[in-house]
Amino acid sequence: MTDLDHLLQKLTVEEKVSLLTGQDFWSLPAIPRIGLRSLVMSDGPVGVRGTGYTPEDPSVALPSPTALAATWDTALAERAGRLLGQESRRKGVHLLLGPTVNLHRTPLGGRHFECYSEDPLLTGEIAAGFVTGVQAHGVGTTVKHLVGNDFETERMTVDVQIPERALREVYLAPFERVVAAGGWGVMSAYNGVNGETMSANGRLQDEILKREWGFDGIVVSDWRAARDTVAAAVGGLDIAMPAMDNPWGPKLVEAVRSGAVAEELIDEKVRRVLRLAARVGILDGAEPTNTLNDEKGEDVAHEVAVRSFVLARNSVLPLDAGALTRVAVIGALATDARVLGGGSAQVTPQHVISPLDGIRHALLGVDVPYAVGADPRPFLPPAQGPDWAPFTFTLESHEFGVETGTVRWIGDLPGGLDVAHVTSLELHTELTPATGGDHVLAISGFGAFELTVGGEKLYQGSLHPPGTGRADLLLHPREQRFTVALPAGVPVPVVLRQTFDPGMAHSVSTTLGHRPPGPDEDGLIAEAVELAARSDVAVIVVGTTEQVESEGFDRSSLALPGRQDELVSRVAAANPRTIVVVNAGSPVLLPWAEEAAAVLLTWFPGQEAGRALADVLTGVAEPGGRLPTTWPRREEDCPVLDVHPSGGTLAYDEEIFIGYRGWLRSGASPLFAFGHGLGYTTFSYGELAVTPAEAVVTLTNTGERTGREVVQIYLSSTDPSPAERPSRWLAGFTTVTAAPGETVTVRIPLPERSFQVWHDGWQTVPGTYTVTAAHALDDPRLTTPLAFP
Repeated sequence: MTDLDHLLQKLTVEEKVSLLTGQDFWSLPAIPRIGLRSLVMSDGPVGVRGTGYTPEDPSVALPSPTALAATWDTALAERAGRLLGQESRRKGVHLLLGPTVNLHRTPLGGRHFECYSEDPLLTGEIAAGFVTGVQAHGVGTTVKHLVGNDFETERMTVDVQIPERALREVYLAPFERVVAAGGWGVMSAYNGVNGETMSANGRLQDEILKREWGFDGIVVSDWRAARDTVAAAVGGLDIAMPAMDNPWGPKLVEAVRSGAVAEELIDEKVRRVLRLAARVGILDGAEPTNTLNDEKGEDVAHEVAVRSFVLARNSVLPLDAGALTRVAVIGALATDARVLGGGSAQVTPQHVISPLDGIRHALLGVDVPYAVGADPRPFLPPAQGPDWAPFTFTLESHEFGVETGTVRWIGDLPGGLDVAHVTSLELHTELTPATGGDHVLAISGFGAFELTVGGEKLYQGSLHPPGTGRADLLLHPREQRFTVALPAGVPVPVVLRQTFDPGMAHSVSTTLGHRPPGPDEDGLIAEAVELAARSDVAVIVVGTTEQVESEGFDRSSLALPGRQDELVSRVAAANPRTIVVVNAGSPVLLPWAEEAAAVLLTWFPGQEAGRALADVLTGVAEPGGRLPTTWPRREEDCPVLDVHPSGGTLAYDEEIFIGYRGWLRSGASPLFAFGHGLGYTTFSYGELAVTPAEAVVTLTNTGERTGREVVQIYLSSTDPSPAERPSRWLAGFTTVTAAPGETVTVRIPLPERSFQVWHDGWQTVPGTYTVTAAHALDDPRLTTPLAFP
């Protein structure tokens, strides 16, 4: 009998079930009499938000997961994980809800930015590094979302039809890799797979995950994904979250007492929870991991950003700061940087360095003027700046300060207030316009609002129709605008009041937006073009918005929103030294790519965005990223695009041919291929030697500065196989740094799985393979044959 069994014997059925059922939004209950403390969970793809509103304890905001994968650096992924493990410990969090290893099946996927790559090997290796880093601090991870949550449309109900081979070789592969790396948790998805909802999918959660792979951790539901008491219990789920709308609790106790669910099955789930509790140090007698808290958030965020930036095209970088007199910075996102994606990935960092601020700080003594050019944001930005007095909001007579006109939280309320007693929020500030004229104010968020400006009530009502569900409220905020004529220099009090039903204040999103008087759209573009024409260099920041890329919905187009394409073309025509910075979490169309002197893809770059950007532009750092996903030239060229279920199902008829595998099969040419990325030096590949176990590559830095190379190994074979294979597939990779003239040798393991296909089980395919060492998928450097095995 194990120590866990001794504890199990002390528990009643009600206590056992309580350990499987969320007690609130983020935690499981404590049972002090067996020495068990409460297990606390938190969202954590890019930072540890914690359990509620804690402005006094901000979160580090790392670049988006796609950016982390763009580094192709498993050691850096582990370092990022160590930082978030350290952050979790500081915030009292025991289980981090990440990483996300769903794949980039289609670039329209709304959560594309939160996933790593279109390739299962790259995804699995980056995820394994991240998980190892987090768990070094004795903090658990939950790799998510098992499985098929590769799009957002109808995600709560859709049945995803995935052929068995694609399931095994592509979609399950990253989960399997994390399990092999020792991951302690898995989160099941909202959707169904092959006829069975994932929260009750016994074949995938029990037979494959737990029995076949030997996973000894917990399976937790996505929030409110568990719906059926008995089906979820017998289908491999271990923890149902959160307390709201939970099908377990008393219902599961009754199912056990009636015999619908065997108590032995409950015991096995509780063992898993207790095992996790021991691992994270909340069970008496289990010592928590003691790891040095030596990672600085801003340093890690900066390094990940720099190494993730993909220089896709270049004839002008790095800039010689000493030769510059004026650098024009253009674009709404240059001042309002999109540093993270929407939904559960959101955190509030202590600071965000905008591209404009970063460039101005790096180019002291250089004139760095700014123009909006084109504003893609469908919602007005939060009120902020010198025209505004400090912002405060009150809850039940308790007052709190905020930096801007936005108040947001998910989970615990500010000041530990009881959610049952809070039914209203009031945001107070004062506007003293520097410029008189028509000011536009806006309300966005969800709930019922009342806006009063200068004592006049401008609005009272709800932005959403009656009956809108909680998930739609949270993920689909709406906006209402009001034009107010205000004289310059006269203070005007502004009060925004929000009300909500009792018990609903655990999720709050309220924004007071503002736009001062200024030029119209044509005038903004003309202003930017004129500025660019009289500058040495023009830096344009373009990208997506929270209303385009976010959890909860898929994109309807790959085009940049608003008039940003027009802005780039006109500025590039006015200044041949135009650098375009693309601030998007996933691929967007770049019809002007050949018109720009440089195109730098920066993803959602985290809190150190501007500092990292300035370092790369000025050559202090080299852009180290390589594409983890293919960027199309035209939307219609994408091998997989559809995110719309038909009759409640979506079939993955392309089977294993997603991403570059599908591009190779179709013969279409993307704008930028998988693995593509330029640096500030060049490498010559000298020798490639291979065995069935590894590839050994020798290469030399032939440039004039120290630089970094990502060595990519691809396999191909035309020999007979039980199933059709891609024309090439990634088998391994590594990163290397070398000084000018330095020759280095790297050894890259070739996993046996790279030589296997799923055909009624894993089958090794013997024959002659071509091994390619490449700078990118479309830039092979050396090839050699390999007889396998």
